[in-house]
Amino acid sequence: MADAASSHAPQPQGATGVLVLADGTVLWGRGFGAEGSAVGEVCFNTAMTGYQEVMTDPSYAAQIVTFTFPHIGNVGVNEEDLEAHVDGAVGCVVREDVTAPSNFRSEGSFGDWLAAKGKIGLSGVDTRALTRRIRLSGAPNAVIAHSEDGAFDIPALVKRAADWPGLEGMDLARVVSRTASEDWEGGVWTLGKGYAAETGAARPHVVAIDYGAKDNIFRSLVKAGAQVTVVPAQTPLDAVLALKPDGVFLSNGPGDPAATGEYAVPVIQGLLERDIPLFGICLGHQMLGLAAGATTTKMHQGHRGANHPVKRLEDGVVEITSMNHGFAVDNAALPAGVEETHVSLFDGSNCGIAITGKNAFGVQYHPEASPGPQDSFYLFEKFIGSLG
Repeated sequence: MADAASSHAPQPQGATGVLVLADGTVLWGRGFGAEGSAVGEVCFNTAMTGYQEVMTDPSYAAQIVTFTFPHIGNVGVNEEDLEAHVDGAVGCVVREDVTAPSNFRSEGSFGDWLAAKGKIGLSGVDTRALTRRIRLSGAPNAVIAHSEDGAFDIPALVKRAADWPGLEGMDLARVVSRTASEDWEGGVWTLGKGYAAETGAARPHVVAIDYGAKDNIFRSLVKAGAQVTVVPAQTPLDAVLALKPDGVFLSNGPGDPAATGEYAVPVIQGLLERDIPLFGICLGHQMLGLAAGATTTKMHQGHRGANHPVKRLEDGVVEITSMNHGFAVDNAALPAGVEETHVSLFDGSNCGIAITGKNAFGVQYHPEASPGPQDSFYLFEKFIGSLG
């Protein structure tokens, strides 16, 4: 198959899938999953496991995920490992063809599951070259397409990719968020038992604002001792306050934080004024930063994977974290009253903040994703423990 340096490459015999970049580069491969086409930003993820969780993470909305690990799909899929039931990534690019699943928890094949979810897969691509291209030139806009008859209108696909406006300025949180409030039940998953039913004494009430949340975040809040009510992204301040929260959680999500901040920031500022404890993750962390006067920037390639080292500045401890973000709080221009608490050891970008004089903090990474495997769960315990 063609590598990532080729442009307008001729279609190889047997090619049933293609990735067409906005600059006209054409990468041929073998399509699997759903037939059709989808447009998005091409990113790469370095995790060796968890492809189903990645594909169902709403933070990947409008993105095409290139997996750097070559063997994707080999353990199949199951209902327990879904992170959400809304749209996440629109497609994925992998090196090797998906083999038959081999795992005692498997309930089906990755390809069939992608087809059922309307997501497109492309195999046979030099993912190392594509990843290097993204590292050097940034995440490109592209169209991924799959047709079993191998018929593609390449000029039309190039135009579609070039015309797509990209993630900057795009508010996707309202697209992937819940549309109604719900009381969350159930803790984290354990082998042989499934999702735990947490019981016990009265628990602090956490209202979680869903900007595109991973379900395991809510499970982690429950495990840490909270009673959780989940509300949609555009829930107004009065409605949040009416639930009488002991604390408010700000979830992860996709898109440009500045765009989502148009409706999210005033709510968070109102919560800060009332001294309601806050904890944000990923997009929620960025929302907290914007509410406190910080700014966010689009990253060159973003951070996506399960092996990102983050330094905790208060004591120098290094956490191995899971990340999925293409924007970051600008730590070169933090306003007074915003303290940097964590930084990436890959590039020095901001990975945590705390608001001076408030019980309000956030981290850029995903402490619920267990990459360490439990390096960062203390953050949930810290938040819930502070609620009394």
